[in-house]
Amino acid sequence: MASVAEVRAAVDAALQQVTESQAAIQAAREKLGEAQQSLASALDGSANDAVGAVHASLSQADQQLEECLGATLLAVEQAQNYTATL
Repeated sequence: MASVAEVRAAVDAALQQVTESQAAIQAAREKLGEAQQSLASALDGSANDAVGAVHASLSQADQQLEECLGATLLAVEQAQNYTATL
């Protein structure tokens, strides 16, 4: 059976990975935002239905990334609460 110190160390290591993942999610959201701006400029004035679909899909992707980030924040909080009780 692992000691309390070993459990805390393992949780801290996992949380470091979560932190790195959060940074990657933030970077992805920034790149996605840049792509949306580029597409908006490139497709400005187009009335094609596909253009609206592209914008909607990118917005949905951004929303899902935001939800993912929120889930990771909650997971970190829950893990920290757990280790506080050890």
